[in-house]
Amino acid sequence: MKAVIYSKDFCPYCEDAKILLKAKNIEYTEYVVGVDISRDEFLKKIPNVKTVPQIYLDEEYIGGYDNLFARFLQVP
Repeated sequence: MKAVIYSKDFCPYCEDAKILLKAKNIEYTEYVVGVDISRDEFLKKIPNVKTVPQIYLDEEYIGGYDNLFARFLQVP
């Protein structure tokens, strides 16, 4: 499984998401909004969002940290 995370500097939820992904041994690519991707590009890619992190798992849009956390609470 691979993840993509859109984040920004000094974001505690972004850090928590990265810690959770690491704990689950999931490799991720991080794009820092304003550094790796412009704010406009970010909003075109994921319209109608107002917060980071925004996370994809295997190209499936998950949402923010709370959605990621809930995803791992699901019993298979």
